[in-house]
Amino acid sequence: MARLFDLAKTIRSKNAGVDRITFDVIFTDRKTYEHVCRSDVLSREAVSRIFGIVPERITDHVTFDPALAIKFTIGRQTTSGSAGDGDVFGSRQYGPLLDLEVPD
Repeated sequence: MARLFDLAKTIRSKNAGVDRITFDVIFTDRKTYEHVCRSDVLSREAVSRIFGIVPERITDHVTFDPALAIKFTIGRQTTSGSAGDGDVFGSRQYGPLLDLEVPD
């Protein structure tokens, strides 16, 4: 097994408007990208489990072959910048993805 952190070039999250956070997992080579895609560790269902959310909160989930990227967007519970929002820019939400184990 390998950690997603060791396989991906970039793992990030950021605002996608005031009510959504988008995640990007980008790879440097097609072989690794395709391996992670086939493993389903970042499928819609897996993302729901990882973040403890219902699948309906995932508004977009795509694999983008030209960029060797897996991208998904989650609806926020709290509007960005409103009272109770602990991450105005959505840039600290990717943490649960770092140690995600990808089977060989």
